[in-house]
Amino acid sequence: MTALTPHSARQFILDNTALMAPPHVPEILLHLADEAHDLWQRTEDELVEIGLPPPFWAFAWAGGQGLARYILDNPETVRAKRVLDFASGSGLVGIAAARAGAAQVTAADIDPFCATAIRLNGEANGVGVDFLGMDCIGTDAGWDVILAGDVFYDRSFADRLMPWFATLKARGAEILVGDPGRSYLPGSGLEPLAVYEVAVTRALEDSLVKRTTVWRFA
Repeated sequence: MTALTPHSARQFILDNTALMAPPHVPEILLHLADEAHDLWQRTEDELVEIGLPPPFWAFAWAGGQGLARYILDNPETVRAKRVLDFASGSGLVGIAAARAGAAQVTAADIDPFCATAIRLNGEANGVGVDFLGMDCIGTDAGWDVILAGDVFYDRSFADRLMPWFATLKARGAEILVGDPGRSYLPGSGLEPLAVYEVAVTRALEDSLVKRTTVWRFA
């Protein structure tokens, strides 16, 4: 694999994942890593040669699982609305929004592998999700709802997110965040909507179950 093309990305994903349901969202199928730690190490070694990031798209992270569960259980949150699945990864949350009746779903991620992973995962679930392969912080395409799972893991990233979320909220957008207790979740300005106990892999997390909260940006 010397350069990323849609064909090579597709083959890499099919070779290194299996189609399975995340534990907390059994209604949805995703191409996920079978042995998380092994895939993580293997892809880090291989992808560093072509300057691509680690395969976040190959795992159903706790924040995304919690947020997807909330959307499926509360479809009125996104029904007939334009939805942005920010930092989408596998596309899990965006697929849940599409399944729940969103008028349009855009999944945004800066990892070029996500374009292929999200397309494959959308096809596996019979839904269409648009892909935006850019850093969209600071932009506004008129989305009605912004969904963000597991985004408060880095201080500088969190510092960029909060002013953007505030601007979107001020003009009327609904912003929901799924978070399993990441270090840089803001201590104020968030309203809890639901709490879930989400099973995860010990290879990537510090426990087998993460207490995950869905928050509304207030």
